[in-house]
Amino acid sequence: MNGLTLENIYKSFGSTAALIGVSFEVAQGEIVAVLGPSGCGKSTLLAIIAGLEIADRGEVRWDGENLAGMPPHRRGFGLMFQDYALFPHMNVADNVAFGLRPPFGSSDGGIEGGKVTEMLELVGLPGFERRDVNTLSGGEQQRVALARSLAPQPRLLMLDEPLGSLDRNLRERLTSDLRLILRGVNQTAIYVTHDQEEAFTVADRLVVMQAGRVVQAGTPQDIYSRPASPFVAGFVGLTNLVEGTATAAGIETSIGRFPNPDRVHGPVMVLIRPEGARLAEAGGCTLTGTVLERSFRGRSYRLTLEMEGVRLAFDLPSSEHVPAEGQSVQVCLEGDAAVQVFPRGMGFRE
Repeated sequence: MNGLTLENIYKSFGSTAALIGVSFEVAQGEIVAVLGPSGCGKSTLLAIIAGLEIADRGEVRWDGENLAGMPPHRRGFGLMFQDYALFPHMNVADNVAFGLRPPFGSSDGGIEGGKVTEMLELVGLPGFERRDVNTLSGGEQQRVALARSLAPQPRLLMLDEPLGSLDRNLRERLTSDLRLILRGVNQTAIYVTHDQEEAFTVADRLVVMQAGRVVQAGTPQDIYSRPASPFVAGFVGLTNLVEGTATAAGIETSIGRFPNPDRVHGPVMVLIRPEGARLAEAGGCTLTGTVLERSFRGRSYRLTLEMEGVRLAFDLPSSEHVPAEGQSVQVCLEGDAAVQVFPRGMGFRE
């Protein structure tokens, strides 16, 4: 395959296993987000790909070539960190040009200057060449760091929590811009994050990690619509999980009975999708609860309901009549897609 291949990567630090049999591919021009909680092995994996750490076992290949023993500077990969690592004594142009200059000697200033201008235009900062980086906003510094990372035209760009130090509003604005920039230059990239919304927005595919292992890989749509475990469901924002017992007649839980289309048996966890419900004015619905919280989210309201000691959240269109806090409501689930069942043994925690 053209691009990056990771095959059966293991890495331990003393008695702590950081990576356990990690395997996945990144095709040329593809953006893959590695998603998982702190400590799951994401940054260690980047260090191994970059050549900054050596795997205990397994192979890192680029276009089929095994990179074992190849030093970082010969791999042609770029790495962008969360703190940007801009040089405070250099202006914007010199920061962007840094990656274009050889370790010793001088470069062609005309070519270098043209590339700097091109990169700053690409990231939406035309005319910033002489600006002091210390006077830039967090979002502008992030763009300068991205321009510096892209300037050498790396075969692979790795971004380690690149928006993690920004406030949420700025992250949301920059996330879609980041994808457009990477797609605009057909950049092969690995985007490491613990934020599922960033991953969904930026990536073509997701690799979800848990405790050093890959637990699911696929498109954002696939993973959201069919998470492989309660852990994956919770990590992509699907937190309506209820314990139950499955029989041929259905799945019994503390909040009611659910159908059992997969014919599973024994202890289970039931996932109820927040968007898979509607309010009912009359009886006959599956769930009954009391509104604990109601928050407006533009096109929808998020309702948190208490049902027999269990809290569940549902998203309802703003156009609907939305009950007030303290009001008792009935909720109907919209078809089988609103519910997914997992065997109880599949853990929720890391």
